[in-house]
Amino acid sequence: MKKTALTLLALAFATGLTLAQSVDDGIKFLYYQKTKSAKEAFQKVVNDKPKDAYAIYWLGQAFLEDDDIAAAKALYQKALTDGVNEPWIWLGMGHVETLEHADINTVKQKFEQAITATTATKGKNKGNPDPAILTAIGRAFADGSSKTGDPQYAIDKLKKAVELDTKSPEPYIYMGICYLKLGGDRGGEAVEAFREATVRVPNYAAGFFRIGYIYQSQNNTEAMNEWYGKAIAADPAYAPVYFAYFDFYKNRDVNAAKEFLDKYVQYADQDCKTDYFVADYLFRAGKYQESLDKGKAMESGPCKDFPQVQVLYAYNYDRLGDSVAAETAMNKFLSVAPANIVTADHYVQAAKISARFPGKEDVAAGYLNKAIDLDTSKVNQAAYANTGATIFGKANRYGRQLKWYMRALTIKGETPSEAEYYRLSKAAYDAVNASTDTAAVAELFPIADSITNAYITAFPDKPQGYSYRVLIAKKADRDSTQGLALPAIEQYNAFLMKDSVANKKVVYLNDYYLLIYYTQYVKNISKEEGYKKAIEIAGKMQGLYPDAASEENKFATQTKNQLQSALDRYEKSQQQSGGRSNGAGK
Repeated sequence: MKKTALTLLALAFATGLTLAQSVDDGIKFLYYQKTKSAKEAFQKVVNDKPKDAYAIYWLGQAFLEDDDIAAAKALYQKALTDGVNEPWIWLGMGHVETLEHADINTVKQKFEQAITATTATKGKNKGNPDPAILTAIGRAFADGSSKTGDPQYAIDKLKKAVELDTKSPEPYIYMGICYLKLGGDRGGEAVEAFREATVRVPNYAAGFFRIGYIYQSQNNTEAMNEWYGKAIAADPAYAPVYFAYFDFYKNRDVNAAKEFLDKYVQYADQDCKTDYFVADYLFRAGKYQESLDKGKAMESGPCKDFPQVQVLYAYNYDRLGDSVAAETAMNKFLSVAPANIVTADHYVQAAKISARFPGKEDVAAGYLNKAIDLDTSKVNQAAYANTGATIFGKANRYGRQLKWYMRALTIKGETPSEAEYYRLSKAAYDAVNASTDTAAVAELFPIADSITNAYITAFPDKPQGYSYRVLIAKKADRDSTQGLALPAIEQYNAFLMKDSVANKKVVYLNDYYLLIYYTQYVKNISKEEGYKKAIEIAGKMQGLYPDAASEENKFATQTKNQLQSALDRYEKSQQQSGGRSNGAGK
């Protein structure tokens, strides 16, 4: 079996060995994410040796790195048709099928066949599988989203690979990625795997970069800078770290983004992707027409079939206020782009563009759902859900807004901040207030009430939770006959009375609501008890404004006297009739 070039690559990093134009050279280009150069190197070998399975495998990998699944599939299928029915081709086809979401057991069967076919039958390695084959399996299942492949299966194979090959750093890189795909609390194991790659080869920048990228996804700038700095120190020519920095700063500091983009362009292949990133920077810098011109130049040249040009148009036209042109461009991109190159950001932008057209909020929501499914970062997923809430809020569809805010908090999985509770409570109020469907209000009220109660529990010294609970209850009880607001008002008043002087006006108005309820709407107590409760409340209102000359005191006193007279007449009539009637309305 042909010895893998991965170990030779590790040796090149460790010793500065200069490799001839070969498969080994192509692998090194792939390491630097220089796919154009890699494809040229691999293609040269394949042209010279059209049945070299190992070279064909790596040419296909270069196609996959360039997001061209169709080209890789065609290459591997042609090899099989031409009689190159060898383990490396099986691995390549398995990789393609993994990205196409084929039956995972069928894919693993191909991988197991490759392992069996390359297991040593004699010598000191007798009975051991080829670590290069195991590493390629790990590479396949490390590719794609968290829903692609079988990362645990790959980890098991990669653990065996690092036992058998004690020099190559690649197995640890794929192992770390697979740990991340497993999610949960496996991030620490991912960091350790990436670190082990740098232990094997100290100037292996990819290991440091991968650790930094984890911290970037967590918005931990300090740790990100530490590990990205180590990557640059290990190998200043490692272009991916500069692009990661550009990606980080492009929406934060356009000048810093430009510095890192220049570094990326210096070390990266000069290809359509590089041109696109330059055009993207022009957009971020507010140079929309220059960005459009760059895109048009790409479209009229070798990059005419580069799908992301349409994304460029969509972003710029949207910023220039031409929503129709923006939507047309984005729809074209989504219709022609292979699924594996469509990112969460693309779907988010598609959602924002769709939302500019009244009535297309549900279309926007569909795009946001795709973004959430595609992204593995909880921070990003929550941000997308909040974007959905904003879209529905602007459309005055408050019930949907509330659901998206709640989804964002569920994704986040942490105790909401005060700002989040406030936003959620307001959305709940707006949803109840806007609904004209009695059944819908009855369904919404318990949810909204639980939200404000949670707000109060989390921040008992803040007034907003109490006030929103009262407002929601009043709106849910449109005719005031259910008494939904009573517990909320009593709770709010107890809070406000901690500073009765400052809050007496609000307490007075709350008491007025209770006064009306007990005199006109109460049903669960007798009319006599209703009068007594109302008289008690009127007395409290007097106490809030003890100055007999104030309008508030006069109203409370007059109302209390009138209620007392009404109660006296009622009790006298009941004594004369010899009976009592239950219910305030009888």
